[in-house]
Amino acid sequence: MTQITRTVRMLLDKKGSQVFSVSPETPVFDALKLMSEKGIGAVLVLEEDGHVAGIMSERDYARKVALKGRTAADTPVAEIMTEQVICVEPSQPIQECMALMVGKRIRHLPVLEGGQLAGIISIGDVVADLISEQETLISQLESYIRGY
Repeated sequence: MTQITRTVRMLLDKKGSQVFSVSPETPVFDALKLMSEKGIGAVLVLEEDGHVAGIMSERDYARKVALKGRTAADTPVAEIMTEQVICVEPSQPIQECMALMVGKRIRHLPVLEGGQLAGIISIGDVVADLISEQETLISQLESYIRGY
């Protein structure tokens, strides 16, 4: 009985690589509207050339717009986005991503392959994958114990 190390690539193959993004000039209101429509908690901020300029999350909005008395319609995403974006590669183990997210207190990790955006994973994706992996392992162990 061998256990396969789950990787970001495996997770993206299962969930898909679709990424929702906005430009740095996009009003925060429009970014929030997109996030609401797609049921996501963050949106990547991409330059015209596809380079990751930052990430804007619900937390950025709450702390940098709502609590400061600014308006979402008049504030560009570039003014509130997190510019230091931590990214991962498809070959990285899911366990490593979980440790990174917990350690850095972040909920989203863009995935770069050869410098190009390949997808994004969230803490929810990672937790669901780890739970699925544990359920599979438990099932295998139960079968082993029963002898079939």
